[in-house]
Amino acid sequence: MTRRELDAAGITDPSLRAAYTRCRRLNARHGRTYFLATRLLPVERRSAVHALYGFARWADDIVDDLDRRRSPAERDRVLRRLESDLAHGLRTGSGDEPVVRAVADTADRYGIEPALFADFLISMRSDLRVTDYPTYADLRDYMHGSAAVIGLQMLPVLGTVVPREEAAPHAAALGVAFQLTNFLRDVGEDLDRGRVYLPADLLAAHGVDRPLLEWSRRTGRTDPGIRAALVAAEAMTREVYRAAEPGIAMLDPRVRPCIRTAFTLYGGILDAIAEQGHTVLHRRAVVSRTRRAVTAAVGVAQITGARWRARSARGMPPANSAAIRTRGPVK
Repeated sequence: MTRRELDAAGITDPSLRAAYTRCRRLNARHGRTYFLATRLLPVERRSAVHALYGFARWADDIVDDLDRRRSPAERDRVLRRLESDLAHGLRTGSGDEPVVRAVADTADRYGIEPALFADFLISMRSDLRVTDYPTYADLRDYMHGSAAVIGLQMLPVLGTVVPREEAAPHAAALGVAFQLTNFLRDVGEDLDRGRVYLPADLLAAHGVDRPLLEWSRRTGRTDPGIRAALVAAEAMTREVYRAAEPGIAMLDPRVRPCIRTAFTLYGGILDAIAEQGHTVLHRRAVVSRTRRAVTAAVGVAQITGARWRARSARGMPPANSAAIRTRGPVK
């Protein structure tokens, strides 16, 4: 499948193919929901999406450093080195890191604005020093670089049927909706890393602060105020999904099943959180494999139906019509 994607994208240089393959592996390993949806894209566009995800994942792993092997100062140096390598890659099409080379090639192929990557790295650096967000406005400033720009980077790859600037606010909102979903799902894990991504004013409105969250995480006990705050955070996130949804119809029809599938799967994480009683401080909410498979199957059906309609409109028989005619009646 990797070779087919690279061939379809016209990526022929062996070292560049290896770079894209590395990005694809990062996507498959770390972004199960995202990777599943990506497989519904037209084959020639998948490698570009893998490159964008791979770069974001690479930077995020530097910041988080889950093994705690680097100090914040060391992580800052590594991140700034990555930033320098990316700036060089965007200018020249090359890079020391394979992931950088792949994303620089994608940016060149699709005309993605370099400023979007700069804004992303600004937010990544802020994760090394900012651990709380007083208001939702403060969090939105952070998410512009960490999430909204991801949607904007994707837009040239996906293509639109309206002027790109018309679709851009919805693409940005979808990136934010996905990240807010991750924040809500990962409250406990983020707390273990010393971070709280839920706005302090939202928590305070329900009598919640960081010490109470830490107490609940440490003891495994629940608190009605925490649950009320998490319900409010879920409602806030769903509002962002509603703002993003009209943008799906603005995309190239061939990519809509992919984005609709991602939209549904990430929304399903919110459903799982609610079904588990908003106990995200104590266990991670996940969408079941069955539900993911069914959602993906719907996406495949949409693609198949669109192709059949397109062939019919051109006066062509369905691609498998000969097989259907020769198979005989079902017994």
